Amino acid sequence: MRRRSTFLLMAMCFGFAFLYGPILSLIVYSFNESRLVTVWGGFSTKWYGELLRDEQVLEAALLSLQIGVVTATAAVLLGTLAGLLLARFGRFRGRLLFSGMVSAPLVMPEVITGLSLLLLFVSAEELIGWPSGRGMDTITIAHITFCMAYVAVIVQSRLSSLDDSVEEAAMDLGARPAKVFLVITLPIIAPALISGWLLAFTLSLDDLVIASFVSGPGSSTLPMVIFSKVRLGVSPDINALATIIILIVTLFVVIAGVMMSRQEKARARDAQQALQAHD
Repeated sequence: MRRRSTFLLMAMCFGFAFLYGPILSLIVYSFNESRLVTVWGGFSTKWYGELLRDEQVLEAALLSLQIGVVTATAAVLLGTLAGLLLARFGRFRGRLLFSGMVSAPLVMPEVITGLSLLLLFVSAEELIGWPSGRGMDTITIAHITFCMAYVAVIVQSRLSSLDDSVEEAAMDLGARPAKVFLVITLPIIAPALISGWLLAFTLSLDDLVIASFVSGPGSSTLPMVIFSKVRLGVSPDINALATIIILIVTLFVVIAGVMMSRQEKARARDAQQALQAHD
C-alpha cells in the first residue's frame, strides 16, 4: 500500500510539473532584467512598463477582449437555445441534420472553418454589400459559429441529466412554461451557462487560425500580434503579457468557481428545507 501511495504521489508531482512547470518559468522570466529571455539578469518589472507603452499590443488586447465578451454572450444565448431544442423537444423532423450541424464545428479543422467563412463573407459583400471588408464584425461572427457548438453541448448535457419532476410539479400548479424556465430551469442550469461563457471567452481569446482568415488591416487580435512578434524572436515583454493573461484567466476561473459553489450550496439547502417541510 505504501509503495502504491509513493508511486501515485510521484506520478501526481510529475504530472503537475509537466503541466505547470513551463507556465511558472514563463512567469518567473517575465521579471527578468536581461533582454535575453533564458538568461537571468536579476529581478525587474521594466518589461511590464514597456508593455504598457506598446500601443500595438494594447489595441490588440482591447480588440480581443471586446470580441471575446460579445462572442461568449452571443454563443451562450444561441447555444442555450440549441441545447434546449435538442434536449427537450424529443424527436422531430430534421433533428439528425440539426444535431449534426450544431456539432460540426467541434470536429471541423480550423483551417477549413476559416476558409469557408472567408468565402462566405466575400460572397455576401458582393451580393448585399455587407460586411464591408473584414474586421471586428467578421471575427466575432466567425468565433460565434464555433463557440456556440461547445455551449450547446454543455447545456444539452446539463438538461439531459436534469430531473423533470420539479418542472412538471410547477406546471401542475399552474405555472406557464416561460415562468417555469425562468424561475426553475434557468437557475439550475446557471453553472453550465457560466462554464459555457468562460469556455467560449477563452476559445475566442485564444483563436489564431480562424481570425487570421477573416480579419483585415487594422483588426489584428492579440494572438495574431503575439505570433507575429514571436516569429522575430521571443522578447521579455511577451512573457509579461502572457503573465497578465494568465492572471486574468485565473481570476475568472476562481470567481466562477466561487459563484458555482455558492449556487450549489444554496440549491442543496433549499432542497433540504423542502424535504423537511414535506415531512
